Amino acid sequence: MRTDLIRKTALTAAGLAFTGGAIAGPVTAAYAMSDAKPATQTQTDRKGHGERELGVRYEAQPNFYYCGPAATRNALSVQGKNINVDDMAKEMGTTEAGTNSINDITPVLNKETGKNDAYRSVEISTPDADAKQTDQLRADIVKTVDDGRAVVANIAGTSTDTNGVSHSYEGGHYISVVGYRDNGSTVTIADSADPNQAAYQISVEHLADWIATRGYATS
Repeated sequence: MRTDLIRKTALTAAGLAFTGGAIAGPVTAAYAMSDAKPATQTQTDRKGHGERELGVRYEAQPNFYYCGPAATRNALSVQGKNINVDDMAKEMGTTEAGTNSINDITPVLNKETGKNDAYRSVEISTPDADAKQTDQLRADIVKTVDDGRAVVANIAGTSTDTNGVSHSYEGGHYISVVGYRDNGSTVTIADSADPNQAAYQISVEHLADWIATRGYATS
């Protein structure tokens, strides 16, 4: 069921403009350029207490409005799945206006995961996330990643990663959350918009505000 607060989103042309270059970090090796042959398996990397990252067979989105299907495809790749983005776009009702809401993505994640209750949609309905919503997002990411799955989030606006690089999606966008550290205080993003910035890390507080008025799919 859709809500008015989880708004229609598409990656606008302006949202394709980025600052800086590729983000260096331990997760970068798990990603490949979109024209490269994907790895045959994904890997789960346990780095110790309070930290975990999932291996991703990354693909960039093929056009400006496929961020929903592409984020879902990248999220499912951590489970060893390689789902065609065109097929998912049809299931989600994706058009050049984008994918309407996270509620169109959650059923596809459940179908491809093979469990009707693997994912649920969570809304952050306020203009800015409060402490309770942020804590819930942190707990949801940790649980989902520990279950070997990725979170898919619907975001809008501009946020800054831990390296000080800004990522701007004023028209809205979808991303995958594929890891965490410091018990979920910092999370790892797989972003289909630009393979040169396929992976970066962001504080969970910034992510919660990025999701505000929209929603995310989580275990």
